[in-house]
Amino acid sequence: MRFQSLMLAAALAGALPLASHANTFRWSRSTDLSSWDIHAQNVGVNNTLHAAVYDTLVEYNSKTFKPEPSLATEWKRVSPTQLRLTLRKGVRFSDGSDFTADDAKFSLERAKAKTSNFAVYTQGIDRVEKVDSHTIDIFSEVPNPVLVNQLTELRILSKAWAEKNNATAPKDIKTKDEPFSHRNALGTGPFTLESWTPDQRLVLKANPTWWGKGKYTGNVTQIVYTPIKSDATRTAALLSGELDFVLDPGLQDLPRVRQTPNLKVLDGAENRTIFLGLDQFREELPGSDVKGKNPLKDVRVRKALYQAIDISAIQRVVLRGLAQPTGAIIARQVNGWTPKADARWPYDPSAAQKLLAEAGYSQGFEVDFACSAGRYINDEQLCQAITAQWARIGVKAKLRSLPFATYFPMIQRNEASIYLLGWGVPTFDAFYSLQSLVRSSGAGGDGNFNLGRFSNPQQDALIERIKKETDTATRNGLIEKALIADHELISHIPLYNQIIPWAATQKVDIVHRADNRVDWRILKVN
Repeated sequence: MRFQSLMLAAALAGALPLASHANTFRWSRSTDLSSWDIHAQNVGVNNTLHAAVYDTLVEYNSKTFKPEPSLATEWKRVSPTQLRLTLRKGVRFSDGSDFTADDAKFSLERAKAKTSNFAVYTQGIDRVEKVDSHTIDIFSEVPNPVLVNQLTELRILSKAWAEKNNATAPKDIKTKDEPFSHRNALGTGPFTLESWTPDQRLVLKANPTWWGKGKYTGNVTQIVYTPIKSDATRTAALLSGELDFVLDPGLQDLPRVRQTPNLKVLDGAENRTIFLGLDQFREELPGSDVKGKNPLKDVRVRKALYQAIDISAIQRVVLRGLAQPTGAIIARQVNGWTPKADARWPYDPSAAQKLLAEAGYSQGFEVDFACSAGRYINDEQLCQAITAQWARIGVKAKLRSLPFATYFPMIQRNEASIYLLGWGVPTFDAFYSLQSLVRSSGAGGDGNFNLGRFSNPQQDALIERIKKETDTATRNGLIEKALIADHELISHIPLYNQIIPWAATQKVDIVHRADNRVDWRILKVN
């Protein structure tokens, strides 16, 4: 116990306030954000915190997930390829400058930049034109049925601030360069950035000039965020009263939290699918004992790896029931999901060994396997379990686990042969996943997270049709066809959809969201 107490003290020293202000929200998760640049990296921890400082033109209602006005008060289709947005008047950035159409236009164009990780949300946007000081038109190359949903992820920053501070281009997350936008922030959102010490402490203060003040029910005046890698330490901080909320409590700690009178657990299915990506591009895999060819290019090998995974055992033992096994790359809340594509290839080690033998690997092979550490629920334990299951069919996976800050840039540089990834769907539409994960890598956001560089011309053509189809029934039929084909081709190995538990004190009034984010507009501490 003394050792655990020392660990807790070390993790919290200088990171948490000794006393809580009446409306301070103190919370934690296992990882810190990687940058304050809103277009640098499209990952959940960044997007959650960015939403406290930066508004979007359109936002989701936290209960219905229907788009609702934010910085745009209304929108209408002028034509099938032209969307007109009326912008909210009287909005100011936290430095006192006015928000105008120039800022909206600049921010949307910045999201399309070469170094942006958000090009997937600008899909179909041909150009943005300023109509007047508070009106913009977004022109699409083809009709885009999910453009409004895409706008919920495109945050707005000040054009003048970016120009003044040489931050007109997004930070390149693959490098160690630190432009001004990496450690600084200026938005129109409910909070302002007061301080950030990476991996230690982040403090946000309520924005006194926020346009939404009085319109929403939130009452928090200060947010103190402390990333704490250890599950046990996060739980101990919650139990001791040092924290009000833990977004990713350790599964082993949930029974104790549920039994503590002043605490509560909120459970809900997330729209995030956990899967394995596989390098299907290189002619030879680095570090493998197979020379002169890449075994992962063979669908029989990919299917063998798939069928060697006992997902039921993983669900029961590693994830303690908090998972929905899936055969699809999208979760059930996402438009286009179909049970026809959700059925998994059955767990069958004998069939897996037979497939390996047919592919010419009867003795198995060695392969690099990269895993995140602390990004997803029990991710390290998950990868260890898969490694052990693959060993039974002769595949010797050389597992390496990396912290969030280094793991994601590494896999985005295509430096992993097999990698773990979780993919949420902010647009709640299957096109987002198909375009990002399955489509061949190319310009304009095509295949931007297809890090194994899978490529199939038929799937590319099908996804292009989905992109521009406006008839709902026809479009959903095309999505189903693409998902069923993906099940056969095994572009990735889907594992499960996460079920997310949140742990909080009873004084926290918070809405559990399927995208695993806090809605800062309505957060209350009583």
